[in-house]
Amino acid sequence: MRHRGKALVSVLAVGVLALAGCGGGDDGGSGSGPGGMSVPKVDKMAQLGAGEGTVNVIAWAGYVEDGSTDPKVDWVTGFEKETGCQVNTKVAGTSDEMVALMKTGEYDVVSASGDASLRLIYGGDVAPVNTDLIGNYKDVFEGLKNKTWNSVDGQPYGVPHGRGANLLMYRTDTVKPAPTSWSAVFDPSSPYKGKITAYDSPIYIADAALYLMKTKPELGIKNPYALDDAQFKAATDLLTQQNDLIGEYWSDYTKEVQAFKSGDSVLGTTWQVIANLAKADKAPVEAILPTEGATGWSDTWMISSKAKHPNCGYLWMNHIISPKANAGVAEWFGEAPANKLSCAETADKNHCATFHAEDEKYFEQVWYWTTPLAQCVDGRTDVTCKDYAAWTQAWTTIKG
Repeated sequence: MRHRGKALVSVLAVGVLALAGCGGGDDGGSGSGPGGMSVPKVDKMAQLGAGEGTVNVIAWAGYVEDGSTDPKVDWVTGFEKETGCQVNTKVAGTSDEMVALMKTGEYDVVSASGDASLRLIYGGDVAPVNTDLIGNYKDVFEGLKNKTWNSVDGQPYGVPHGRGANLLMYRTDTVKPAPTSWSAVFDPSSPYKGKITAYDSPIYIADAALYLMKTKPELGIKNPYALDDAQFKAATDLLTQQNDLIGEYWSDYTKEVQAFKSGDSVLGTTWQVIANLAKADKAPVEAILPTEGATGWSDTWMISSKAKHPNCGYLWMNHIISPKANAGVAEWFGEAPANKLSCAETADKNHCATFHAEDEKYFEQVWYWTTPLAQCVDGRTDVTCKDYAAWTQAWTTIKG
């Protein structure tokens, strides 16, 4: 998807985890995850060798631009000339597609979102990353390193690419007083019934869980992606109630921009880049991070455990998070860059301020998308949590 030269993050895939039966080891990248789940033993690269001449990449639209979309947008050609690694890109539309493609062993690296990364790690489809071989890794914001969606037991399984928060947007001429809480989209007596919008994905259940985590502490929710039976029921009940308020669920950002411009939607979830585009189109909107915080997303470049071109794969991962390339992707795509030095390289010198790239206190309030597992990702071992298959089934029921 494109709009004024910027590509947006793709819709989260509807997926089912298939993690049972994964073997484990004690070294070379093996480790234990939530609930003691084991990670298959996969060795990480010890040293870089000569490039193999090719790197096969799976990426979201807008992440690997070679000038063919816009001659001014190209962070591939220079890499190819410098390394001799020809970049072959497969654009994927969903996280499920990325996982399936990585299982074929035909691709070297992938720009995985948080709902795919754990599946790839526990499925043995990606290798642990030796960050000593990636010079630009040292300049990645600390807030993106060694997180639950991109590492196990402190071992990185990828290179952070960028991040963003799921915000609350509203029309300033209609929604008064200005909202400060997610209660604005969950209030059953809302005066904006029929004009509230929400993100169309099972992962949106986490938004309800986050709200309940802050407003109903008696439920004991510690992580919006780790919900036992009672917690899950509370979240899905809230979303079923909210369904009566929803005018439409959105997944296409251009349609959300149009809905806010026309007034068909006046309140609901959004991304910062969507708010920027709506404002540029003269829609009277503002977007805020509510008092409860928000869910969000952070993508990770990961290397296949079966990579045929691992040296070029490592060279690519180092390049794509280099200050200039990472700045180019962040501006084109509409996100905060992962490399802290990228902020000095953006064409728009306000880009990092707009997307809160250097504001760790802001992102401390963001719960990044993480694949829900039966083995609770909050560390609990005395209960079973609802996995993504259950989230998918529930979402279908909620929407009716």
